[in-house]
Amino acid sequence: MTEKNTAQWDAGRFLKTLAYFGVIPFIGSISWLQQLFGSSSNTKKDQPKLILVAGATGGVGKRVVKRLQQRGYRVRCLVRDAKRATEILGQNVELVEGDITLPETLTPLVTEGIEAVICCTGTKVQPIEGDTPTREKYYQGIKFYMPEVVDVPEIVEYKGLNNLVQAVRSQLIQAGEKTIFDFTKPSQDLKETWGALDDIVMGGTSESSIRLTDNTAIFTGNVSTANSGGFASVRTRNFDPPIDLAGFSGLQLRVKGDGKRYKLIVRNEAKWDGIGYCYSFDTVYNIWITVTVPFDELIPVFRAKTVKDGSKFEGSSIFSFQLMLSKFEYDGALNPKFTPGIFQLELESVKAYGGQNLPRFVMVSSAGVTRPGRPGINLEEEPPAVRMNDMLGGILTWKLKGEDCVRSSGLPYTVVRPCALTEEPGGKALIFEQGDNIKGKVSREDIAELCVQALEQPQACNVTFEVKEGENGSSPRDWQGLFSGVK
Repeated sequence: MTEKNTAQWDAGRFLKTLAYFGVIPFIGSISWLQQLFGSSSNTKKDQPKLILVAGATGGVGKRVVKRLQQRGYRVRCLVRDAKRATEILGQNVELVEGDITLPETLTPLVTEGIEAVICCTGTKVQPIEGDTPTREKYYQGIKFYMPEVVDVPEIVEYKGLNNLVQAVRSQLIQAGEKTIFDFTKPSQDLKETWGALDDIVMGGTSESSIRLTDNTAIFTGNVSTANSGGFASVRTRNFDPPIDLAGFSGLQLRVKGDGKRYKLIVRNEAKWDGIGYCYSFDTVYNIWITVTVPFDELIPVFRAKTVKDGSKFEGSSIFSFQLMLSKFEYDGALNPKFTPGIFQLELESVKAYGGQNLPRFVMVSSAGVTRPGRPGINLEEEPPAVRMNDMLGGILTWKLKGEDCVRSSGLPYTVVRPCALTEEPGGKALIFEQGDNIKGKVSREDIAELCVQALEQPQACNVTFEVKEGENGSSPRDWQGLFSGVK
């Protein structure tokens, strides 16, 4: 049975389509038509990264929190006492109670949605009772008081660190992906983002819709070749600002189809009838599959005709997405799996994959962790922490074991080993070295800044290094230069 070649065209639906997307072909934007039909342009802004800070109330941790907030990151602070943490960090920060030494407290409330961790935890060390009348905190590099440990270093520096790594590992391994649409969590924003765009705009009579259920989106309808038509699609309103997927390799769609061949169309410009970048994919009847769409395999197309001299797809500026069922492939060729009539494609998610390799776990350790027991070490020339390692419960030895937990986790990491930490102002020149031989001091201000900067430096991935301040060091503003010298 064949379709009729002609059918009545629905002018009302044509106008509603234009109103939803706010454009008229070949003319451009018409905001008055949007207002007439009560529609508005879609704004989809990327959520800032969510960073978990462990040890957020400590000398370095509280400074890390402040700098992350100043740079627009979302911050979640893992603290043992929320009331005390509020007194230190203020009201405008997300606090979640937990203790790295108690793995049962590291619940999904701690880990859900995080994209990186900055770990500033450490064994509590204080002056021995009676050493100073006011029991003021001792500042290495400025003034020294005989110290004692309050916690058990093995539990904090090793077991606690390992608990934290295991709790966040699965979440951070997925952080190389970026979820663009999660249809398993339907929202009003999703409902207002996608709309039907069928061959009604070309005079055809196909009709489709996208419907959100409890855990999927269903793109369904009836595609007709009457009136020289033959496509049905759903498209997003233009994103403002455009989505930035720079550094990612492509897209992944989780779909369940009907055995037909569909197209994904992505646009680098806001034009209604401009160039789209296309990728055709086949579905398997009633079976969920993951469709991988490498950016470098997207084809520049204008009205189903390939653009031979078209520009390469640019992932940093995506204005819209479109899913289409069409009787045409490209350049007049027919879709071999097309049949007119009822169709259905279910969607679970759209994600970007292959994100730039950046540190996901930044650990503040200590210079000197490999020196206790090292042959040839002159303890008289070493900092107090090295000389007193045994007296302090093997604190450096257990820190090294904690580092090993991070390095063996499979997560992209940065291990920072500061020399003696001070309360001096930051902004000093810094020296990065490896081999654990340097001595000196460095401001907590500069270590906090270093940790935040490491999150955006690919060269900081999977490295361990010592840092101190020095007259001949690199400016703290030249972070790329500092990290580029680390192996």
